[in-house]
Amino acid sequence: MAYDDSPYRRSGADEQTPTDPAAYRTGSAATDFRNRRRDLEPDDTGTRITEPLPETGRRGGTDGGHDRLGVHIGWEIMLLLAVAAIAVLLYRFDPTSLRRPALDTLLTSGAVIGLLALGAGLTLRAGVPNLAVGPIALAAALHFAENGDKGLLQGAIPPLAIAAGGGLVAAILVLTLHVPGWLVSLAAAMGVIVFDQLRTAPVAVQRTYDLSDQAFFIFGGFALLAVLGGALGTAGPVRRMVGRMRAVGDPADRRGGGAVLPVVAALVLSSTFAAGAGILLAARSTAPIVPGTGLEWTGLAFGVALLAGTSAYGRRGGIFGTLLATAGITLFLDYAGRRDFDIALFAVGAATVGAGLLVTRLVETYGRPLPPPGVDEDWNGAPAAEETWSPAMPETWSPATSQGQTRSSDQWDLGPWGGGR
Repeated sequence: MAYDDSPYRRSGADEQTPTDPAAYRTGSAATDFRNRRRDLEPDDTGTRITEPLPETGRRGGTDGGHDRLGVHIGWEIMLLLAVAAIAVLLYRFDPTSLRRPALDTLLTSGAVIGLLALGAGLTLRAGVPNLAVGPIALAAALHFAENGDKGLLQGAIPPLAIAAGGGLVAAILVLTLHVPGWLVSLAAAMGVIVFDQLRTAPVAVQRTYDLSDQAFFIFGGFALLAVLGGALGTAGPVRRMVGRMRAVGDPADRRGGGAVLPVVAALVLSSTFAAGAGILLAARSTAPIVPGTGLEWTGLAFGVALLAGTSAYGRRGGIFGTLLATAGITLFLDYAGRRDFDIALFAVGAATVGAGLLVTRLVETYGRPLPPPGVDEDWNGAPAAEETWSPAMPETWSPATSQGQTRSSDQWDLGPWGGGR
């Protein structure tokens, strides 16, 4: 077989082959070389892959961060309709529930759930889920219940400072060992639960002031943080920076120095938000704070964050989703309490997480970039190759040459697969 007849020959006279081996390792020459190899080599299923190699498996690699926000807008419209429906049900059952003073308690409860969801959603976007937000909130509530009468300095500052320090330690472990954030935070959660369960009886709330007059400002502060954070996350560079820990190749590969800031900020802020939620929980409570694990609050926080449209894989999220999902769950819990449904918080958390997983699939399927023209997508959005190659392909298969001509099977040297030709 002549060299000029080989399918591997150069397709044009103007194509230059670099003589320096280093040229294959840098620049566009390396990309062209990798793409040619992938075009010619079959994968494990016998499929000849024709699309370019993705930039995955590199240190600090990402999958581009180019997302479509239309799916988030559509989902948030559905959330808005659901919130309106629950509000109508609550108002029809008890009109006083949406008037002061009941509205003040409702807004404070919404701020508690919202801060927890904000912390969970932030760590989800950063790819380091903080499972300790619930136990941290309960620990802060217990501390404030015991020391609320000593003033804000002794009642609120210590749990906020300790939570921020714990988040920093967790971030250092995640970054230095490059281990999953959920595993580090699970260990932290178990340590905080030990502190929570040192109390053997409910703790009566000791406080000298009432937060009811500040309920609108408290909920408004959470709403502002949620919307501004979501809007900031729509910027491509910000989304790629925050989601740098999102797995795109080997999840054990280190992500480089660019992952330090988002991981530290996410874990420190989420822990601080959780402590703030616990302080609000104790400040608005008229009953003693019961010791426990706090994991039901973790489940509720992540359920609300997922239901808001934040992807469980990281990086992707909407703008108003956290605010709307928080409002919906808060209204539902108030409605269930007034109707004496007696639904456990664990059950609500489990249901919201289950629904949030469906939302994650929706976001990941329709939030990815559009495929190039002429490339089909399968059910989960992966591009489907138009040309396939199989070892069992009959010998009459006629590949096209670079000039657009074809040769019959008897003109090709098929080697050991040539049936003795």
